[in-house]
Amino acid sequence: MEYKTKQWHEKCFCCVVCKNPIGTKSFIPREQEIYCAGCYEDKFATRCVKCNKIITQGGVTYKNEPWHRECFTCTNCNTSLAGQRFTSRDEKPYCAECFGELFAKRCTSCTKPITGIGGTRFISFEDRHWHNDCFICAQCKTSLVGKGFITDGQDIICPECAKQKLM
Repeated sequence: MEYKTKQWHEKCFCCVVCKNPIGTKSFIPREQEIYCAGCYEDKFATRCVKCNKIITQGGVTYKNEPWHRECFTCTNCNTSLAGQRFTSRDEKPYCAECFGELFAKRCTSCTKPITGIGGTRFISFEDRHWHNDCFICAQCKTSLVGKGFITDGQDIICPECAKQKLM
């Protein structure tokens, strides 16, 4: 065998890991050593953290770790997250919808999650929260964003409706 102007006995031209003769099989040189394709992949190939299989093309990096695009999915619903908006909790990725359903504060009025996706603004008062559009007077339905309000049991009402209620 001849490689890089050096000559070898056929039985001496071997993989540095498994010691099997290369013969006519393909090999990969690395730092003065010769590897058979299988040993090279085992030792140096990038592997997906989810399935542990070799990533040959189109991987995704999350938390500085490699994933196959198809393995990078929402922790809750398994929807693919590659190229999608997502967030994480406890180092695990979630699609926006699952994250909202599982972890977000809920609007006191409509009970839907307040996620902040798309710049959603919200109001918090004591232990209650509202989407901006849901923060309205329980009686006249006027927006209370940036205005004063009165609590009436579980409801919030504008000062005008509060006056009328007292009369």
